[in-house]
Amino acid sequence: MDRLVNTVRPYAWGSVTAIPELLGQEPTGGPQAELWMGAHPGAPSRTDRGDGPRPLDELIAADPQGELGADTVARFGSGLPFLFKVLAAGIPLSIQAHPTLDQARAGFAAEEALGIPVDAPHRNYRDANHKPELICALDEFDGLCGFRRPADAAALMAALEVPALTPLIGLLRRGPEPTALREALAHILTMAPDTAEGIVRQTAEAVDKAAAGDPDGPYAPYALITRTFPGDIGLLAGMLLNHVRLQPGEALYLGAGVPHGYLYGTAVELMANSDNVLRAGLTPKHIDVPELMKVVGFTPADPDVLRPVPVPGTPGEELYPVPIDEFRLSRFLLGEQDRRIDGRAPQILLCTAGTARLTAADGRTLDLARGESAFLPATGTDTTLTGPGATVFRATVTL
Repeated sequence: MDRLVNTVRPYAWGSVTAIPELLGQEPTGGPQAELWMGAHPGAPSRTDRGDGPRPLDELIAADPQGELGADTVARFGSGLPFLFKVLAAGIPLSIQAHPTLDQARAGFAAEEALGIPVDAPHRNYRDANHKPELICALDEFDGLCGFRRPADAAALMAALEVPALTPLIGLLRRGPEPTALREALAHILTMAPDTAEGIVRQTAEAVDKAAAGDPDGPYAPYALITRTFPGDIGLLAGMLLNHVRLQPGEALYLGAGVPHGYLYGTAVELMANSDNVLRAGLTPKHIDVPELMKVVGFTPADPDVLRPVPVPGTPGEELYPVPIDEFRLSRFLLGEQDRRIDGRAPQILLCTAGTARLTAADGRTLDLARGESAFLPATGTDTTLTGPGATVFRATVTL
C-alpha cells in the first residue's frame, strides 16, 4: 500500500476553495481545478517506499507485472490503464469531445510525423489513447451532456425571439436528426467573427432576460455561460446540448464522441489514461473545427444518469456500471463491518469523508483522511477496509 502525493492542476476554470477544503488545506487564492491520481506522465502521483519520493509511472515502468499484475499487463499493456481525478469547477469548462481509440492513434501519429511538440497549444492529440470517462458528483454538479433532439434545441432558441437565430433554427428543423445537428454545429463554429459577435451578443441579452424571470428555468445554465464567457460562440453550441444536474453520488458515463461541458460543482472523475480533448467553445484554447467534426457523434440522446448498484459477492461495495474494462469505479459507505478488497488488480482508493484504515494481509496499516489516496499494487492478496462513517471511492480495472 502506497500513500500518494498528488498534483493539483491550476486551470483557470477551477474552484478556489473546493479542493483545498477536501484536502484540509488553506486556499492558495488561485483556482485549483483537478487533483490527479495515477501514472499519467503529465502529472504522475508520487510515493515513497523508503528510498525517497518517486513518480508512480516510474515505479510501474520498472516492474509492470509486479505493480499491475500479469493479467492487467496482458489485457491492457504495461501502463496503468486509468487516470483518477477530483474535478472542481468554479466556472464552466470548455465544451469538448474525445476521440475513439483508432482516431487517437491516427491523430497522434499524424501530429508526431509533423513534428508538432506534444505540449504545443495547437496540438490536438497528446497521446495515442482514447478518453472515455465517468464523472460522479460529490456535491450538486451541473453540466451539459450529449445533443438534444434538434427540434428541442430549435424550440429553446426560438422562444428567445432573436431574429438572428432564424437560419440556425431552420437548420435544426430540416432533415434527419444527425444531419441537422451536424449542420447546425458546423454553422455555429464557422461563422465569420463579425457575424458571430452580433448573434452571440443578441442571444446573450435574451438569455439573461429569460433567466432573470425564471432563475431555475431552462436558460439558467446559459446565463451562467454568458456571465463567464461573454461573446463566446460556445453559448450557441451549448444550447444544442442537454442540461443535466447530478445529485451527490449520481454519475454520467461519456463515451467517445459525446459532446459535453461541465458547468460547476465538485466530482470524482475516472477515465482512460489520456489527455486528448477536441474543443467546441467556452475556452481561449485551440479549436480545430475540422478535427472536432470528425470526432463528434451527432445522434441525440437524453443523459443516462447512473446510480450505484450493489456488487454481488462483495458486501458494502456499490458499482457504477460502464461498458468498458479499462476502468471501474465503485464506492464504499463504511459502517461498523470490515470490508475486503480483492487484490488481483491495481487500484487507487480515495477517501472523501471520514477516516478509512487499510490493513494489508501482513498486518501493515495505512490511514486515509478525507482527501487522501493510496495505490494498491496487484499483489494478489486482499486488503481490509475499515472506518465507520467513511466514504471511499475505488478505481481499478475489470479483468
